[in-house]
Amino acid sequence: MTTTHFNTKDRILGAAEELFAQHGFSGTSLRQVTSRADVNIAAVNYHFGSKENLVNEVFRRRMDEMSDRRISQLRQAQEDHPGELEPILAAFIEPALALTLDRHGSAFVRVLARAYAEKNDRLRKFLSDNYGQVLREFAKALAPSLPNLGKEELYWRMDFVAGALTYAMADFGLIRRPAGVSEKTHCDKAAEHLIRFAAAGLRAA
Repeated sequence: MTTTHFNTKDRILGAAEELFAQHGFSGTSLRQVTSRADVNIAAVNYHFGSKENLVNEVFRRRMDEMSDRRISQLRQAQEDHPGELEPILAAFIEPALALTLDRHGSAFVRVLARAYAEKNDRLRKFLSDNYGQVLREFAKALAPSLPNLGKEELYWRMDFVAGALTYAMADFGLIRRPAGVSEKTHCDKAAEHLIRFAAAGLRAA
């Protein structure tokens, strides 16, 4: 792919991400995207074909990298701390929260919150088809440490952990970053608390 093509595609993705974060998926038109990216509609059609594909690619751009980091950290956790719950949860939670520290990733975090808020069945299917395997990998890794949980119960609890993580990423909560505390320190503290909370929830009778 030429540099020009890459820059155009990346510019469209960046513009779409910002607009989806601000207005949601149904509230954003392709005309707004082309105007923000300073391209014509033909460029969007050439690179993505449709608005639905554009939405999917906005997710793929961030989710592929985050999924790779999660799986890599999971493998390391299994090697260094076999049978321990917290390192596995850290591998799931930390790469996601790290997105909030990325200047570009912060817009995607809001897009992710939109995906939870808006009932978009096709997007949910895309995410399930492409990233459901990551959740299954983590469930499989957690299962030996939680012998009293059946598969269905484990999946329910993992779903709640994922929801709490999305909430923490979107910074909707009561805990605000105190003055003088860096974003990195605040993020690390959020991860620490969420890992402890998730471990307690998974271990609960």
